[in-house]
Amino acid sequence: MLVEQYTLFARYNTWMNTRLYALAATLTDTERRADRGAFFRSIHGTFNHLLLVERIWLHRLSGDAALSTSRDADGNPIRYRGLDQELYADFDLLRREQATTDAQVERWTDGLDAAVLAGPIRYRSTDGTEREHPYWQALTHLFNHQTHHRGQLTTLFSQLGHDPGVTDLIRLAWELRT
Repeated sequence: MLVEQYTLFARYNTWMNTRLYALAATLTDTERRADRGAFFRSIHGTFNHLLLVERIWLHRLSGDAALSTSRDADGNPIRYRGLDQELYADFDLLRREQATTDAQVERWTDGLDAAVLAGPIRYRSTDGTEREHPYWQALTHLFNHQTHHRGQLTTLFSQLGHDPGVTDLIRLAWELRT
């Protein structure tokens, strides 16, 4: 059952990202980039943070650096400098990169099994500290983190007078059944 939970979380991640990027596309670049006092200042900054952290965790969890490498317009790897780093200044490129990563996360979670989830994960955190957790806890953290910051995005959209619509995971589960 735990494996099914994570495949649902991955689909929810894609579903919400798709919906929020579509809503953000109705804003001007100035509106997306305006400092609104959020953790990562703006809508654009929050989207960049979500992508960056999702790629960091995808690398830790999958062990596949290719899934987590961000590249510039010339195809060169972008070196991660901090959690508030802007990976992509161009909104359309940021949106495409997020969609690519969402698809990778979905494919990757489809290959999970109970034995992997029950095992440990070891990695080096962004501050250089060696960490170890049960794998399922680290994976849960990834999806919880994404939901946390998307909640901030829905607040920013609401403050601008844009309704992000229903954001409940159970709504997606219902839609998948119909």
